[in-house]
Amino acid sequence: MLYFDHAASSFPKPAHVGEAMKQAVDEFAANPGRGGHALSQKAGSIVKQARSEIAQFFEAPHANHVWFYQNATMALNQAILGFPFSSGDHIITTAYEHNSVLRPLHRLQQEMNVQVTYLTPDDSELFQVEDVLEQITDQTKMIVISHASNVTGAIFPVKELGEQLKDRSITVVVDASQTAGKVDIQMKRDHIDLLAVAGHKGLLGPQGTGALISYSDYDLKPLILGGTGAYSELETQPPNWPERYESGTLNTPGIAGLLAGVQAIKERGIQTIQSHEEALMQMFLEGMSTIEAVTCFGPTDLQKRVAVVSFHVKHLASHELAMILDNHYQIAVRAGLHCSPKTHHHLKTANEGLVRVSFGPYNTVKEVQTLINAINDIVEAFIE
Repeated sequence: MLYFDHAASSFPKPAHVGEAMKQAVDEFAANPGRGGHALSQKAGSIVKQARSEIAQFFEAPHANHVWFYQNATMALNQAILGFPFSSGDHIITTAYEHNSVLRPLHRLQQEMNVQVTYLTPDDSELFQVEDVLEQITDQTKMIVISHASNVTGAIFPVKELGEQLKDRSITVVVDASQTAGKVDIQMKRDHIDLLAVAGHKGLLGPQGTGALISYSDYDLKPLILGGTGAYSELETQPPNWPERYESGTLNTPGIAGLLAGVQAIKERGIQTIQSHEEALMQMFLEGMSTIEAVTCFGPTDLQKRVAVVSFHVKHLASHELAMILDNHYQIAVRAGLHCSPKTHHHLKTANEGLVRVSFGPYNTVKEVQTLINAINDIVEAFIE
């Protein structure tokens, strides 16, 4: 199977990821922070190491500012629904957000009368900082931005936005699901307040892992209450970080795997990964440009997008094309709306969606050429 669905989950993982998870299960499968015995201490040390590595990786102030969750969706829910909004407050976001942002925002609109502005990209499929600044009002409390679209790959200029907002009391929430592990992100340099990351995508970790990283204290209300190991005498959730935002037993094997994934990225280098994936994307786009029936979406400036390409084949439904690639060519892609309905409404592709291919650090030139040849064969058979 040739795998081109890295925007959903990275595969294959570095060998050390599975090894680290197996070791956690086989050798110290105890509750971290829930006992003084040796196995609990070992589990706790792995979680602590992962927290520290991730804090350093994204330039967070301290390891305790990294809070582990099941995925980026839970992290974004904590950031958005846990924020101390009041009726009439204003949020700015984009029409290219994932449902993990859109649905929490919809709840705030319905239940708290929070106002939301949805920005659309320019003709080059890029978002401009000036457009964000023009929408700011006295009631604007938060800006929620997907660092890169999971449909078009377009990268939002987060650093430039942060520079403009660094002296304003507006909280910037960045969904880095498509960029963490693929694009250099530094919270201090980029003026990011709350950063949500998915462990199972560019960070090369397993499913069931993610994190919310808080640069400072934004008075977030914890969404989940319960056992934290320490401070058991309190009737309320403890104020201490990370316990305040991490109720219940953590996924130690998953976190061990995530730690191994982050270490693999550091060893290979972000710039090396980004350059490799960009070269594969360029190769694919050049191949698609020779097929008249294919229309690709996204910025033409490849340095302003991640290695995600969505496309449409004239007279061929996206799900049908994906099924043919899967069943007859053993090629995995993603078809549909990609949990980003407003994106597809803007692109006028909401009726049947698009086929999406996304590249990872272990894809090869040979694999991409096989994908191009397969699409060309299908177009010749079904269209021409």
